[in-house]
Amino acid sequence: MPLFAVICRDKPGALQIRLDTRDAHLAHIRDSGLVAMAGPLIEDGQMAGSLVILDAADLTAARGWADADPYKAAGLFQSTEITEWKKVIG
Repeated sequence: MPLFAVICRDKPGALQIRLDTRDAHLAHIRDSGLVAMAGPLIEDGQMAGSLVILDAADLTAARGWADADPYKAAGLFQSTEITEWKKVIG
């Protein structure tokens, strides 16, 4: 299956939303079976976004995963970008 990068940027001042929703977000990552790797983006020493690499059937499946993310439901993200990604090193 192809890989997709889901790149999300948090709304300014939304760190508490991220912290309050983190357990549900991590459960979504764990339970979906699509996540190859993931982690927060850091700005000024604080979590400020997410980078998730999905091993999904297609772009539609990757979008479905992103739409079901509890962070999205909580209104955390200012923007979300999903693009196919090719692993070359690592």
